[in-house]
Amino acid sequence: MDQIKNPFSPGAGSPPPELVGRQPILDQADVLLKRIRLGKSEKSMLLTGLRGVGKTVLVNEIERMAKDENYATVSVEAHEDKSLGHLIVPYLRSVLADLSRVSGASDAIKRALAVLRSFVSGLQLTISNVTIGIDIEPEVGIADSGDLEIDLPQVFVAVGEAAINRKRAVAIFIDEVQYFSEKELGALIMAMHKVQQRQLPLLLLGAGLPILPGLAGESKSYAERLFDFPDIGALSPEDTAKALRDPAQAAGVDFSTHAIEEIFDLTRGYPYFLQEWGYQSWNVADSSPITIEHVRTATSRVVVRLDKNFFRVRFDRLNPSEKGFLRTMAELGPGPHRVAEVAELRKVKATSLGPVRAKLIKKGMVYSPAYGDIAFTVPLFDEFMKRAIPDFPS
Repeated sequence: MDQIKNPFSPGAGSPPPELVGRQPILDQADVLLKRIRLGKSEKSMLLTGLRGVGKTVLVNEIERMAKDENYATVSVEAHEDKSLGHLIVPYLRSVLADLSRVSGASDAIKRALAVLRSFVSGLQLTISNVTIGIDIEPEVGIADSGDLEIDLPQVFVAVGEAAINRKRAVAIFIDEVQYFSEKELGALIMAMHKVQQRQLPLLLLGAGLPILPGLAGESKSYAERLFDFPDIGALSPEDTAKALRDPAQAAGVDFSTHAIEEIFDLTRGYPYFLQEWGYQSWNVADSSPITIEHVRTATSRVVVRLDKNFFRVRFDRLNPSEKGFLRTMAELGPGPHRVAEVAELRKVKATSLGPVRAKLIKKGMVYSPAYGDIAFTVPLFDEFMKRAIPDFPS
């Protein structure tokens, strides 16, 4: 078994060797891209799902599709500690530069740059490379109020009009959308509302945790009429087998049926974990086929890697009360769980858990799949919590 030829690719956002079980999403994105490019209305998409289901991989693949359709693209990853304005301005400037690359800056592109300059001034953004790079006078009275919900729609409209002028389309890709504040998310929704009303060739494709549809709805009640929210889940046993077997067979190696069944049981079909188990099972095997014994030998390696590289980075961001809350959830099992059950096990009133629950939701560690319920956003995190804190605190 040649480790250099190992086809599996564990890593954050790393494309798997075989993108299986996602064709309906890709087909929907293809329709979206082609309709917007033709100037027709279509709902933008906000992909939702737990950590490790491959949302980022899908966003990257759809961005590749957009570029094949001659879109100018913006790709942003939201952060807890960076505002939407700071994140998006440099990329919008790059898009306008892309639109002007062939024939120079038209009046529509110059106007869009002026509006973007006004936006920077209005929000008092300290982005030195952008303020220096936009060597044009701001358009006074447009996108300069300092109110994101007023200004961002005007910026998106100006960019969309510049795209029309160049007979192009623009696709904005944003990962981890749930990290935006309610005001920022509302501004994005309002901006896309204006774009759709004017049938401008600009779309938004985002991704985030399962709380995203609720956040969008709370921010603007009409969000569900602007966006589709495809749920990206774990793979079926059949798709799991295909994700493991096809790339291995392309390299002259096979998995036994029992090995695949074992990996499915261990990973519950989550794509990130499939790549980890596939990668390590390949490396411990001495010849084809990869058997259940190889998988079981690889499991100890996988657990160490996951604990260090996937789970621990999230665990270390938690304070003691948050760790205690999650350890209690883990004691109850994978979930989802009623908040009242967590409170009962911790021997406290359910209302006292409200603040720590809210902090964990904000940090993206848990979400509420239904009223009064709570669940991990990270698959298998319950098992990790038991390893990280072996003794359940009384």
